[in-house]
Parts: sequence; structure tokens; C-alpha cells
Amino acid sequence: MKKFINDPTHFVSEMMEGLILANPDTLRWKKDSNIIYRADAPRHDKVSVIQGSGSGHEPAHIMAVGKGMLDAAVPGNVFAAPPMDYIVECFKLMNTPKGILHLVNNYQGDRMGWDMAREMAEAEGIRTELVVIDDDVSVENSTYTVGRRGVAGNFFVIKAVGAAAEQGEDLDELVRIGKKVNGVVRSMGMALTGCTPPAKGEPIFTLADDEIEMGVGIHGEPGRRRDKIKPADQLVEEMFEAVAGDLPFSKGDRIGLMINGLGGTPISELYLLYRKAALLCRDRDLTVVQNYVGEYCTALEMAGYSITLIRLDDELETLMKAPAEIPIRTF
Repeated sequence: MKKFINDPTHFVSEMMEGLILANPDTLRWKKDSNIIYRADAPRHDKVSVIQGSGSGHEPAHIMAVGKGMLDAAVPGNVFAAPPMDYIVECFKLMNTPKGILHLVNNYQGDRMGWDMAREMAEAEGIRTELVVIDDDVSVENSTYTVGRRGVAGNFFVIKAVGAAAEQGEDLDELVRIGKKVNGVVRSMGMALTGCTPPAKGEPIFTLADDEIEMGVGIHGEPGRRRDKIKPADQLVEEMFEAVAGDLPFSKGDRIGLMINGLGGTPISELYLLYRKAALLCRDRDLTVVQNYVGEYCTALEMAGYSITLIRLDDELETLMKAPAEIPIRTF
């Protein structure tokens, strides 16, 4: 294994310290409970939006903390849910008179930890509500989930509820918006390689040089099948049909299209993949009004990508275009 690490047990904390050192004016770190939060949070004039899951998916979730997105994120170790007591501390830290919305990707460990922490927070008088994200069409169930997994579609939920919270919407309205987004977003991923958690020291799974995993999860969970590699256009076509056919998306829909890298795919290849997906949208008379190409929800250094489609209406399109400020910088 070759990685830029020191002690594997300090991997997450050292990453988070680096994030804080790079963003001293906008972010804060509660080191004893591993919480990244906005420097101006909590704000008493808005609902706090929080999330937490395993590390290794960066920029999700800690790098989605900022104005118009998350108010705080509490990560666990690589591919592991955060400890329940850390989540409770996040509820306490982000408590406001308008309440807290917490977003949870549909994995069993995350659901259990957040459900128990929410009960403890509510016992102390903190008002909270929940939105679960389960956009992955690859499989209905896996060893990591109860039902569909939450993957890159998570970013659309964060963006919508984060924008609405910034505009002063109340907690019930944020729940409505979050569930609305989750209801119209679909994703599917595939992998060319496995990935290696620092503490494990070996790949979660391995593929032969001519093999792919179609429908892989972001922790290396099995997908729909293991297959032989094919030309990029053929892979995009299969995944696009699975995603677009699940809602289903219909002729004339306005959509957002995301090609998300899983950590080890060059940006040049992501745009090659976007090209085919955009052409398929055109062939189906789907109008792409928002596009996203890059890394949004990764699996460490896994070579692979996912496709996400979201059906937009006037409300959601406005929320997607609202300003946001997070540590992912461009020039």
C-alpha cells in the first residue's frame, strides 16, 4: 500500500486539522468530538442543517460545510459511522430556536447511530427532524443498508435544504424540500478498481485487469454483477438506462446531470463520460439545465464513477442555483 499517511489511526483527525488550517476564517473544529462547523454557526435565525457518516468520501461531508450547504458535519473513521456521543454533541452544538434538520444516508450503521442520538437530543428539548437519502438504483438491499443506499444524490439534497435554510425557511418546510429532492434523484456507480482504507492496508476487493464491478457501492459493496470491461460509451449507456428508467425520467423533463468521480478517475475521463451522458439526454429530449462534473462523493482512491440524474422544477432549479460557499475552491 502506498498512501500519504503517518499513523493510520490519526488519518481522519489530521485531514480535518488540515481542512481547518486551510479555512481559518470560515470553519471551526470541535476536536474532542470530531465536528467541523461553520464559523458563524449556530445562527438563531435559521434551521441548522447537519450530516455525518464515514470518512473516505470527501468532499462529502466535511467539505460540504459552508454558507448555503451544511452547518456542521461529524465524520466517523474511514467507512465507519460516527460514534453516537459525537453525534449527540453535534446536536447540542448546533441547537437553535428554529431546530435542526439532520440528513442521513441510508446505511444501517448511520441510521442506528443517528436514531439513538436523536432520541437523546430530543430528551434534552432539542427539536430535530430527519431526511433519509436513498438514491442508488443499483441494488435494493446490501449488507450495508436497509433498502437503497445513499450516494452522490446526497449533494442535491444538501444543496436544496441548505439554500432554503439560508433563506429562513422553517424546519417542516426543509423536511418537505429534502424529501422532494430525494424522491426525484437517482444514481448508479461502477468501479474499475477497489480501494484501500488506511487502517486496513489492503484493498477491500480486487478486480482483474479486464474486469469491472457494475453497480458498486461507495464502500466497495457488491454491485449488480462483475463483468468484463467495455468501451466507455457502452458503460454509460447501461448505467444511464438504469438511472433514467427508474423514476422514470420523461421526454421534456428539465434535469440536473452529475458525473461523479469515485476518487481515482482523471477529470479528462469524467468529461469523456459526461459527453456520452449529455448526448443520451439530448436523444431522450431531456434538457440539462444544471451540470456537475467532478468529485462529490468518493470512495478513497477507487477508480470509477457514478451517474446521477435529478428532475427539476422551478422550485428546485432556483434552490440549485442559489449561492453557496464551501471549501472546494476554483480559480
